[in-house]
Amino acid sequence: MQRRNAIKHAGVLALAAAFAAPALAQTQGVTKDEVLVGTIQDLSGPIAAFGKSTRAGMQLRVDELNEQGGVHGRKIKLIVEDSGYDPKKGVLAAQKLAQRDKVFVTAGNIGTPIALATMPIFFEKNIPHLFPLTAARQMYEPLHKLKYSFAATYFDQVRSGVKHLTKVRADRKWCIIYQDDDFGLEVLQGAEAAMKDIGKALVEKTSYKRGSTDFSSQVARMKGAGCDSVIMGTIIRETVGTIGEARKTAFNAQFLGTSASYTHLIHRLGGPAMNGLISAHTVAHPYLDDANQNVRFWASKYKTKFNEDPDVFSVYGYTIMDNVINAISKAGRNLTTDALIKALDSMTVPADMFGGDTMTFTPTKHLGSNKSRLSEIKDGKWTVISGYVEP
Repeated sequence: MQRRNAIKHAGVLALAAAFAAPALAQTQGVTKDEVLVGTIQDLSGPIAAFGKSTRAGMQLRVDELNEQGGVHGRKIKLIVEDSGYDPKKGVLAAQKLAQRDKVFVTAGNIGTPIALATMPIFFEKNIPHLFPLTAARQMYEPLHKLKYSFAATYFDQVRSGVKHLTKVRADRKWCIIYQDDDFGLEVLQGAEAAMKDIGKALVEKTSYKRGSTDFSSQVARMKGAGCDSVIMGTIIRETVGTIGEARKTAFNAQFLGTSASYTHLIHRLGGPAMNGLISAHTVAHPYLDDANQNVRFWASKYKTKFNEDPDVFSVYGYTIMDNVINAISKAGRNLTTDALIKALDSMTVPADMFGGDTMTFTPTKHLGSNKSRLSEIKDGKWTVISGYVEP
């Protein structure tokens, strides 16, 4: 009888295991000892400098975690794909991550055009799209259970920047130069909303094609229109090129950029001509001589590992990965997509050592914070000139 009961008990356990196996298999990218996180970066295109720094920052945080044993006994494996900042290549990268690598989540994907082209691929496979490196509103609107954004949008950055500078001096004549794509359109819409906020209209609107290197005609148009304050829907080369051309032609306007132009590469490439540029941002560039001891220690650790100074995109990568890790930890040992979403929808991220604003997420709020602050390039270095401004 005992032997018969033992056999029966063993059969029940075997049957339970057989039913349990498919349930575990449903969570793509999660095993008993590993979680797969995918990211799409520009490693070979026009913003490769951003992508490489972001990748390094993410990897630094992953290595720290794995050296400590992982989260709930699972190590994180980061799988990086290159888009070259080309939506077509981005789609191929997303298909590989979703279908071949079978990642659990994708995080920190860089660029508005890339994110818009690839989100449907991830959503089809029920893969959360977390904290992309673009401040476009489409990263969290319309509300979707799988998409979360951490950064104040370009739209709100422009509104906050114009609001602050208008308080400094109200009698400004505003115009805009912007990239002719989804990123630039977001900045343009923010500029138009900002003008409505202050009861004015843009004096001039001028655009350029992605990859352009000559901005003489755009600068001439803005100068001819009598602008004295310019909103910049530009990234690296376009910011340097526009301001450089303006200085050569004695067009001495105040230039206001977004977080897309908040990078050390602006003053490194453009030199003294870039002094005076103001850009919106959240976390601050981590200079090795930063006043914050914790930032100095982190920057030194980063330089030792990668043999180069960190930049603000290194910080973005690091903090994005930290947010992903915290969400996975909060989701618990039984890690599923539903558990992760439940964790994200009740998550609060406190202000960090890099100056990031406190972020909160709820089932109906998938943007961490809509606030940004301003820094100005002074003597070849970004200097914070405002606190966080609500648009």
